[in-house]
Amino acid sequence: MSSTPPPPYGQSPLRAVQVLGGGSAGSSAHVRSLTAGLVARGVRVTVCAPAELERAYGFAGAGADVVTVPRRSDPLTVASLRAACARADIVHAHGLHAAVRCAFALGGRLRGDRGRQGVRFAGPPPLVVTWHTRAHAEGVRSHAVRLMERRAVRAAAVVLGTSSELVDRARDRGARDARLAPVTVPAVKPSDDFHEGKARADLGAVDRPLVMAVGSLVPYRGYDVLLDAARAWRERDPAPLLTIAGEGRERAALQRRIEAEDLPVQLLGQREDVAELLAAADVAVLPSRWEARSVLAQEALRAAVPLVATEVGGVPELVGDAAEFVPYGDADALARTVLGLLDDPERRARLADAGLRQAATWPTEDETVAQVLSVYDELTGLA
Repeated sequence: MSSTPPPPYGQSPLRAVQVLGGGSAGSSAHVRSLTAGLVARGVRVTVCAPAELERAYGFAGAGADVVTVPRRSDPLTVASLRAACARADIVHAHGLHAAVRCAFALGGRLRGDRGRQGVRFAGPPPLVVTWHTRAHAEGVRSHAVRLMERRAVRAAAVVLGTSSELVDRARDRGARDARLAPVTVPAVKPSDDFHEGKARADLGAVDRPLVMAVGSLVPYRGYDVLLDAARAWRERDPAPLLTIAGEGRERAALQRRIEAEDLPVQLLGQREDVAELLAAADVAVLPSRWEARSVLAQEALRAAVPLVATEVGGVPELVGDAAEFVPYGDADALARTVLGLLDDPERRARLADAGLRQAATWPTEDETVAQVLSVYDELTGLA
């Protein structure tokens, strides 16, 4: 990782606070990578996040000071966040809930601090918001989400959207300045002792095709449709095995369906070896109702695993022509496309090559850090 020279004489290092709320896998991995890159460039970073995210991602190990801030939005949580931001030059919120909390925390004026060049200021530090995804809500809750989105983007000096659709959404909600920032999650490779045959044997897929999906077990992921597709191929001999890595509130309902309909599906729960599991798969599947820059899509293309995905959100922008697309909610098309790939090794090989080429076009971690730091410098008057 390249680094920049230390600040000029008499000037303090930039102090940046990174704030995570719920913390999806993509946003948490990005903050970990961003923290390491900023620290390498001489930035003093504080990460405000729930304790479980620090345990999972190790922000302190990347050089950050860590302040434990629960997922709640009660007055004590907001007060803790306000205190953590009191001496910041820039505050960067990741995700809608984190952005709303920051808007409340920075709503009061922060007095008595000094900026990087020794100049006293009375107002709060600039707020940058990165939208990694959008909230999924229906009915009455969708109105509340819209209000939260407006509150978040209007409090931000700059909104960074990870897909063009999110940039347009931020502008529609009243953002003063919304820009495209296509975040790429850090590459994760299988361990040195990875053996594809053993991985497949552990899953029970030695002599049958292996289809892999990864993501939280929540309604918008489309796993109900994926189970419908699996029902369509259960009579095959051998029947492809569908494995789903992830946890969530839909687990019990999905498991009941798997057992009641005798589906060739395994729910693996939360796994630390997703890179190994994916590398062993014949096909990866992304059946979501909406995605921005899907972590699974990025990992599949980097691993040269053919991808079948719904043509939604930022997925086409992310993968280009390196995936087979199906309409969301069309189980027949999903089953037909997966089986077509499993029956066509040459097509799978072409997709694998296309995936590697597409992945090579994504911004590197270093480029992502440089883009964010340029925004910080612009907002703090150092551009």
